[in-house]
Amino acid sequence: MSRTGRQGPAGGTALRFVLLIGVVSLFSDMAHEGARGVTGPFLGSLGAGALAVSVIAGTGELLGYALRFVSGRAADRTGRYWPITAAGYLVQMVAVPLLALAGQWPVAAVLIAAERAGRALRTPARDAMLAHATAELGRGRVFGVREALDAAGAMTGPLVVAGVLALHGGYRTGFAVLAVPAALTLLVLAAAWRQYPDPSGLDTGGDVPGRHGTPRAFWTYLAAMGLIAAAYADYPLIAYHFGRAHVVSAPWIPVLYSVAMATEALAALTLGRLFDRWGLRTVVGATLLTACFPPLVFLGGPVAAVCGVVLWGLGTAAQESVVRAALTGMTAPGRRASAFGLFDTGFGLCWCAGSLALGALYDHSVTGLVVFSVALQLAAVPLLLKVRHIT
Repeated sequence: MSRTGRQGPAGGTALRFVLLIGVVSLFSDMAHEGARGVTGPFLGSLGAGALAVSVIAGTGELLGYALRFVSGRAADRTGRYWPITAAGYLVQMVAVPLLALAGQWPVAAVLIAAERAGRALRTPARDAMLAHATAELGRGRVFGVREALDAAGAMTGPLVVAGVLALHGGYRTGFAVLAVPAALTLLVLAAAWRQYPDPSGLDTGGDVPGRHGTPRAFWTYLAAMGLIAAAYADYPLIAYHFGRAHVVSAPWIPVLYSVAMATEALAALTLGRLFDRWGLRTVVGATLLTACFPPLVFLGGPVAAVCGVVLWGLGTAAQESVVRAALTGMTAPGRRASAFGLFDTGFGLCWCAGSLALGALYDHSVTGLVVFSVALQLAAVPLLLKVRHIT
């Protein structure tokens, strides 16, 4: 079949590329999400309070998103998508095991920030390369498959750390064990680079979006997702609450994070398929469901906490799969990394501001935190509906 055929060799090659990048994401998330699942209580054990935990998490997320504007523009201008991707993964995978050596919470905070910065460096370039496969496979499917493998690693990593804690190994031992998936991440990444030195060759041109998205649609979409970002409590704060309020025992905190990541893995595949069929209505539906997580997580007991983290995982699946698939459809091929970076910068600024607000609210009124989070998520729905009509 010709290169433009839907079932031809290009389609099979595109799927192999997506799966290989997905395996990189799997090992990467085993490492950094395994650490992320316990950074809240780990920082607490080093003397950090709720506000400090939120500031660290928010600043880390700010770096993890804001720096993407620079890296995305650099990738599009230089065309060096692979070197930029590799550099980001290297920084990220080195920072995670080094947490085992952190003796004070400011040192841990620097390493957490470095890990997020590495993620910022590699994400726009990686996603721009992945977007070349969407013409053959569909936008929802490509980002859904990658996110499902990503979430599978994010599910496994916290379980590994939970096992270490259950065996009384402590947080430091858990971070040291995560050096194994960190090394595997870099090895598989090197193999992917060697096999697919120019992923643009996967682009058949049959389903590649042009400039049919308007600037108004982009900014409206960013405003909607910015509200959701500001409303979304990061897991370190959730984990801090679980520990402080004794909702569950310490070994179960990373297990609950693993439950959220299992939900994310399954939801990413489902949401990807739904997006290719229904478009932005999928994002709207996911937002309405995830607006229910704050009262379950922050006001309920163990059973409610499980339900809450499941919905929280559904929301993270949407943010990392169909949200990015929608953005791909608004962007010309040669500007995708820049668009991803610009979008993520705005998203990260809102996430940081929201994290500060949520941390301050937690110290004064948990109920106020819940109202704030639910209200902002619901406020995003009309904007998402507006985007659907102007794209």
